[in-house]
Amino acid sequence: MSDQKILVVVNGALGKMGRAIVKAVAAADDMTLVGAIDRNLTLIGQDIGEVIGIEPLEIPVMNDLEATLVAAQSEGTAVMVDVTHPDSVYSSVRAALAYGVRPVVGTTGMSAKQIKDLADFADKASTGCLLIPNFSIGMVLLQQAALQAAAYFDHVEIIELHHNQKADAPSGTAVKTAQMLAEVNKNFNPPQVEESEKMTGARGSQTDEGVRIHSVRLPGLVAHQEVIFGAAGQVYTLRHDTSDRVCYMPGVLLSIRRVLSLKSLIYGLDKIL
Repeated sequence: MSDQKILVVVNGALGKMGRAIVKAVAAADDMTLVGAIDRNLTLIGQDIGEVIGIEPLEIPVMNDLEATLVAAQSEGTAVMVDVTHPDSVYSSVRAALAYGVRPVVGTTGMSAKQIKDLADFADKASTGCLLIPNFSIGMVLLQQAALQAAAYFDHVEIIELHHNQKADAPSGTAVKTAQMLAEVNKNFNPPQVEESEKMTGARGSQTDEGVRIHSVRLPGLVAHQEVIFGAAGQVYTLRHDTSDRVCYMPGVLLSIRRVLSLKSLIYGLDKIL
């Protein structure tokens, strides 16, 4: 790569995750923030740096994503980091790909069909795109440990816990973990009795491979996940706790740098480490 800085647009810049990303990008020596997009109309036009409590960045908060993408791409190689909402993420990522801006997506909740459509579009455009359900290195390590354990345990359930402003359930991280467990090519949780739910959803959701996923939403939580394996006489529990969104920033910055060399859609931080 040349010495030219990576141009970064943050979509969802005024959310808790977006604010942390703006700060991390502004502090990175090899990046320049060129766009801050948000749907909060009360702060449109204000300097994003001043809004989030750092020095002025001379980048106004905007709500016109497409115009910002066009302007960013006209200046050089650009990346869009999307941390918005499941309702809008698909259209935002498709727009970025259409304008030649490489998306790094932390928003979860897209359907399998939407992800497949974006993968096909990225392939045709030969443009890199990263879908990262969780930017934490610790979560990648948990998932790798769970994959190893899955070869030896037939019973497993996932509990994911998040703040009560998270819009989708189960979390993208829990879905990704279950997908990784499916790689061992076996069915989990063989039934021991004929179960009946006295209240719908009491046993959580269930993947085709039999993995149960339970979602908790409470104020005071940030992001947490347990993968619990059980066997005769033993329980093996893997847990990851997030106390501050700063833990995601090394993964975010790594993803911004790595997406530049990609020509297709990649799903999961583990694929680029």
